[in-house]
Amino acid sequence: MNITAADVNKLRKQTGAGMMDCKNALVEANGDFEAAVDILRKKGQKIAAKRSDRDASEGVVLAKNSADGAYGALVVLNCETDFVAKNEDFTRFAENILDIAITKKPVSLDALKALPYMESGMTIEEKITEQTGVIGEKLDLSAYETVQAGSVVSYVHPGNRLASIVGLSLAGNYSEVGRDVAMQVAAMAPVSLDEKDVPQDVIAREIEIGRDMAIQEGKPAEMADKIAIGRLNKFYQENTLLNQAFIKDNKKSIKQYLSESEKGLSVTSFKRYSLS
Repeated sequence: MNITAADVNKLRKQTGAGMMDCKNALVEANGDFEAAVDILRKKGQKIAAKRSDRDASEGVVLAKNSADGAYGALVVLNCETDFVAKNEDFTRFAENILDIAITKKPVSLDALKALPYMESGMTIEEKITEQTGVIGEKLDLSAYETVQAGSVVSYVHPGNRLASIVGLSLAGNYSEVGRDVAMQVAAMAPVSLDEKDVPQDVIAREIEIGRDMAIQEGKPAEMADKIAIGRLNKFYQENTLLNQAFIKDNKKSIKQYLSESEKGLSVTSFKRYSLS
C-alpha cells in the first residue's frame, strides 16, 4: 500500500498528530483513513490512561462574552507543563472549546465535554483524550463557568492564568466600565457580590477570629463581640465586590463607581478563576 505525503498531511491536519505517528497509523490501517484516525485516538487513550495519575496543574484560563454582550463563559484547560501551556496550538484548542461553549451554552461542565468538537467527529472529551496522545501530557478540561446578564464583560489577564467575567444589570455598551470591574474581580478576588451573599460559615469564622483577636489584645470579654462585629464590617469592605474600594480610585467603592457611571447600574454576578 502506497502511503502518500498528501494522505499523511490530511491525517495530520485532522488529528494534530505528528507526521510519523500519522504515517505509522496509515500503514497499520492499510491506508484506511478512518481506521487510522481510530488508531491515533486509541493511542491517545492509552497515553491518557498511563498519565492519569499525573498532576495537570498548568494550563490556560480563558473567558469570552457573546457577540450580543449578554452572555459570557470561562473555561480552564489543564496540562502538565508550562511549556505546553504556552504553546499556540494548545491555546487555540482551548479557544475553540470556549467558542463552542459560547455558541451552545451547555448547562454544565459534563454537558460541555459531551458536545461535538467542530467537524472532528468526536466529542470535546474524546478530542481531549486524542490530544493527550498527540501532546504526550495529561490534559483536563477542569472548569466551566457562565454569566448571563443585561451586559457581560470578560477579562483575561496576560499569561492566560487568570480570568474573570462580570454581569451588569443594564443592557448597553458598558465595555469600559465592565472591564474595570472585571479587572477588579481578577485583582482583588472578592468572596461574594455583597455582604448579604457571604456564606454563613465564612461570617461565623470571621466573627470567631475577630473575638479571639480582641481577647488576645487584652480587650474585656464583654467588648469582644462588638469588636468582632466591627472587624466583620471591615471584612465586608475588603472582600465583597460592591463594597471594595475601586482599585483605580480608592476614595470610592465599586458600588459608587457603577452608580456614577450610570444610574441603576450594578453587578448581578461574577466568576473568577486563577491557576495558582
